[in-house]
Amino acid sequence: MTRLPIPDTITFLKSPARDAAADGAPVERLVAEIIAAVRSRGDEAVREFSTRFDGSCPETLEVSMAEREAALDRLDPQTRADTEFAIENVRVFAQAQLGTLSELEIEIRPGVHLGHRNIPLERVGCYVPGGRYPLLSAPIMSIVPAKVAGVGEVIACLPPNAHEAMVAGCHLSGADRIFRIGGAQAIGAMALGTGTMPAVDKIVGPGNAFVNEAKRQVFGPVGIDQLAGPSEIFVLADSSGDAEMIATDLLAQAEHDTRTRVGLITTDEALARAVLEQIDLQLHTLSTAATAREAWASYGEIALCPDEATMIAYSDIVAAEHLQVHTVDPKAMAARLSHYGSLFIGQNASVVYSDKCCGTNHTLPTMGAGRYTGGLWVGTYIKTVTHQWMDAEGVHQVAPPATRQSASEGLEGHRRAAQLRLDRLQA
Repeated sequence: MTRLPIPDTITFLKSPARDAAADGAPVERLVAEIIAAVRSRGDEAVREFSTRFDGSCPETLEVSMAEREAALDRLDPQTRADTEFAIENVRVFAQAQLGTLSELEIEIRPGVHLGHRNIPLERVGCYVPGGRYPLLSAPIMSIVPAKVAGVGEVIACLPPNAHEAMVAGCHLSGADRIFRIGGAQAIGAMALGTGTMPAVDKIVGPGNAFVNEAKRQVFGPVGIDQLAGPSEIFVLADSSGDAEMIATDLLAQAEHDTRTRVGLITTDEALARAVLEQIDLQLHTLSTAATAREAWASYGEIALCPDEATMIAYSDIVAAEHLQVHTVDPKAMAARLSHYGSLFIGQNASVVYSDKCCGTNHTLPTMGAGRYTGGLWVGTYIKTVTHQWMDAEGVHQVAPPATRQSASEGLEGHRRAAQLRLDRLQA
């Protein structure tokens, strides 16, 4: 499950039956075929694969403004109000984050001026998964921060059989163009461009194994946000933990997908056993139990640690996508944690609130990637680029060491370029 050593003092009351990292479907060859076809045949290939994999292909790939407005008109009023509530929260938080991104110019030595600018991307593609349920929060999380960042054009792609409410969600979130294209063919279309779809500069948003593999294959000429695996939730808890609440939160995430990874890391054996009992009890009444039960059986775990230090160490090894802290002093515990996608401090902060509407982004690193990166945010849509300029004094400062370094490396062209300006100034 992890490439890092697990402390031998941990006891697993339940271990995962399978390794989520090793269970990916063998999709690489098929995705390569799809991308090659989209590259050579554009819209024709997109239509072919939409029909093959989604069972349908709309006559017109792009959703017209009339269709967008009709979908919005048919949206249930309470659903629209809740969607707009989530949009506003995500927007306000993204605007606050944007405010922390300062531009810079500094004279580090006399005459040597360095700086950076924050430039929004010109065009991004937001993949909006269809899934078994209409995930109305999905377009909000990718489209709204892009608009706040100042992206010139935001394109949304969603499967042709996605619920009409998802079109309305893309529209409300601010998508400039919406296309009914799903799967690897959507990623290929956004990366390469087709007769209908313009090529984008970066692709963001979660998806299934085919979408993830397609993002991996197109990366380079086009940027991607991250390679995301199945969803994850872990809870850190001591004796103050509430077994019913913890089990409820674990199963809430487990119902996403049969490959969801869920776990409890605790110092209290009584709590661990109570959570085991609660999960079994709640699965009897959960309407999505078929999915949640398989996820729990395959990837669920309960780790019993001898002390807080071991609990923290193992949590940082796991680097869970969602990490809830249910301890006596959750803020103090949170300050000691380093590796996670998003942190939920205290029992009131449920993952479901972030998943849906509280304002933080739910597109987060999985499979241990929380050890080196964070999740989707307004900065994902901005490139920070450096610049420099020098006056005569600056050339006098940097030319001599640059000339000497170039000569020692045997790079005569570099030495000449460094020396030329100094010679002219001295002349």
